[in-house]
Amino acid sequence: MPALPLVLYPDPRLRLAAPPATAFDEALRSFAGDLLDTLLSVSALGLTGPHVGAPVRLTIIRAGLDLAPRVYVNPELVWASPESARHREGSVSMPGVDEEIERPARVRVRFQDLDGTEHEAEEEGFLAACLQHEIDQLDGLFWIERLSRLKRERVLKRYAKLRRG
Repeated sequence: MPALPLVLYPDPRLRLAAPPATAFDEALRSFAGDLLDTLLSVSALGLTGPHVGAPVRLTIIRAGLDLAPRVYVNPELVWASPESARHREGSVSMPGVDEEIERPARVRVRFQDLDGTEHEAEEEGFLAACLQHEIDQLDGLFWIERLSRLKRERVLKRYAKLRRG
């Protein structure tokens, strides 16, 4: 399966909410395979349909380079802990920059697998941050929107400088 080209910031497709997947068929499985190949080819920790310009509510996450990738179709947060944690975040769609973001430390997520079977999982730590980051992307919320205005402007300046250089 081929790796897909990435959509780079500020492409407007990164700000569009991905509609729910409704057909759990070979086309969805094939897209998930292509998305996995793309994730592996760019050494990403998470990737969504919008990252490759596809309006598909699907994400693949491997919360560590030594962990097996997990596929989440139609993921949604159903609970978040009041405790928070900070993690460095970035995006394959804005390569070369990252920043620390505060998010709930634990979350419960409802999702489907590639066969359409529903699941619910409670995660914590870095995997919880990854899930929140990718679900934000599926909702059309690019990660820098979670930063203060000042930090967002600094990230945008660093990114612009990298693209010029």
